[in-house]
Amino acid sequence: MLDKVASVLCIPAEVAPEAIGPDQNLVDDLGLCSLDVMSIVIDLEDIFGIEIPDRHISKFVTVGDIVEYLKERTGEKTT
Repeated sequence: MLDKVASVLCIPAEVAPEAIGPDQNLVDDLGLCSLDVMSIVIDLEDIFGIEIPDRHISKFVTVGDIVEYLKERTGEKTT
C-alpha cells in the first residue's frame, strides 16, 4: 500500500517514490500544499475505486495517515 501511495505522492513532492516513508509529514517534509493534497486525493480515489469525503482529508497529516486510511477503506490488512 505504501508503494502505491508513494507513487502518487512522488510527482507533486518532486522526490523519488522510494524516498517517501510513512512518518513523513505531507506539508513539512514533502512540501505539499492543500491543492496538491486535493489532487492526490482525486488520484487515490481513482486508483482505489473509493470516495474520500472532504471531512476526512484533514486527517491526512503524514504519509502513514493516508496508508492507514486506505487500508481501512479497502479492507487490506495492516501489518
